[in-house]
Amino acid sequence: MGKQSGVIQIEGVVGNFSFYKTKDGYRVRTKGGVSAERIATDPKFARTRENLSEFGRAGKGSKLLRSAMATAIVLSKDRKLVTRLTREMMRAVKADPLSPRGMRNIADGDTALLEGFEFNIASPLSTSLFAPYTAVIDRATGNLQVDFAPFVPETAIASPAGATHFELHAVAAELDFVNNLYKSEVAASGDLPINGTATAPLTLAMPLPANSAKPLFLALGISFVQLVNGNRYVMNNGTFNALALVKVSHA
Repeated sequence: MGKQSGVIQIEGVVGNFSFYKTKDGYRVRTKGGVSAERIATDPKFARTRENLSEFGRAGKGSKLLRSAMATAIVLSKDRKLVTRLTREMMRAVKADPLSPRGMRNIADGDTALLEGFEFNIASPLSTSLFAPYTAVIDRATGNLQVDFAPFVPETAIASPAGATHFELHAVAAELDFVNNLYKSEVAASGDLPINGTATAPLTLAMPLPANSAKPLFLALGISFVQLVNGNRYVMNNGTFNALALVKVSHA
């Protein structure tokens, strides 16, 4: 795949070349390639079929996680989130020690590899939130929570210009990758002022089914708002809004 340069940008087919536009600019590639039928039946493409099968499971798992955490992701994501998350899900698939190649899957793999994943690569959680916290997944009770000791917002967070308040939010999710189902719960701090006064101790607790045997995910995020004359304006600032998987328990 090549990148088009010059003043005139082309879209369409010219000879054996296809010119097209992407989010990253104009690209060009050669026409042709192997037919889908041949890939599906030719023994020479057995490895390709295996890779495609596992990649499909990674993509499906990525979509399931995004659906479970959609309310938090909407404020804290980058334009390559789908690609990045699918790549991490593929790592979980390849960690399956039981299934043969081509049949490896997320349920038998290791979703704990996703711990630390940032939904907004432009704003890692550690660059917007400096306050220490403890993230806990208790499988026996089904309780997932994040605890904060008192902290001073003025020095413990990095906020965009114009922001008067911030909100901490967490999402807990149980994912059934076999049946493509999920259960999720959310918790939020409410609007907290950005000032020099220490907050009260804060706990974001979310109940999920006790004794679950499915992968559990706990995400923590921060977003910013501006309060003006009693009106609340959400600041969709991709440089500061953050969301990360702070704890993952595979089973």
